[in-house]
Amino acid sequence: MTKNRLLAPMNVLYKISPKLELKLMYKIRTGCTLNLDHPVKYTEKIQWIKLYGRNELMPLCCDKYSVRAYVSSCGCGELLNELLWEGYNPGDIPFDALPDAFVIKVSHGSSFNIICEDKEKLNRNKTVATLNKWLKTKFLPCYGEWFYGIEKPRVVVEKYLIDQQTNALFVYGFYCFHGEPKIIGVKVPKNNGALFNVYDVNFNIFRDVTMSYKNDLESDIPKPKHLPEMLDYARRLSKCFIHVRVDLYYVDEKIIFGELTFTQSAGFSKILPHSFNVKMGSWLSTKDIGGVKTIRE
Repeated sequence: MTKNRLLAPMNVLYKISPKLELKLMYKIRTGCTLNLDHPVKYTEKIQWIKLYGRNELMPLCCDKYSVRAYVSSCGCGELLNELLWEGYNPGDIPFDALPDAFVIKVSHGSSFNIICEDKEKLNRNKTVATLNKWLKTKFLPCYGEWFYGIEKPRVVVEKYLIDQQTNALFVYGFYCFHGEPKIIGVKVPKNNGALFNVYDVNFNIFRDVTMSYKNDLESDIPKPKHLPEMLDYARRLSKCFIHVRVDLYYVDEKIIFGELTFTQSAGFSKILPHSFNVKMGSWLSTKDIGGVKTIRE
């Protein structure tokens, strides 16, 4: 049975009572009771944001193409990765004109990516078919992430990124609360699955903290030489939101924008120890919704 069919009853319940459905989903996914009247934990306050945080910029900024306009409006256009092509029809992708290596993304998905390191080995027909399938995929209502899929999804082709010194691509996620980065999460690429380390803003690792994934205490994760600049960019890009994770790449000592994420793992992350979940929650005030105007106005 597919995931969509399994969650169909939850989708129906969400339409009837989003609050009740999220409480049930939270219990199933985390094993804990969701307190929406007096949320304390970070994961609880993420549920609160999904219910009550109607920032007009969120649909624009969760889309991998339209977010580029927001990044430029914040005076951070120099961070944008090189755009090779964008459009709504995958059949129009000019494969012959593309470089040997590139990345193809569907703008509304969290894992809809095709990493091409050698164009000659790419099955173009299969790629186009996969992209057409992804473009038709809709987010499940039961997760409560109302802001996904409002922008019409499209295909984005960008420059392939890899750091020449480490021969890897690390994603530095700056968790920002009311415009201020508090912690940094780094996704560690591994052949046997991704690992995830959590650091303070001075890049000291929290050795006992995990967020859904195991951490990596053995690898030497490089501290970016331009970490202060990365923190400053995170502040500028998060200033319009009560909470957002600003993902930045650091490639050959150059800072490159990744994406903005408002509700990591839909607020169902398993954060350990419990005290760290509470500590993160203390950084987020649900009293400050802060409506903003869309940059299109």
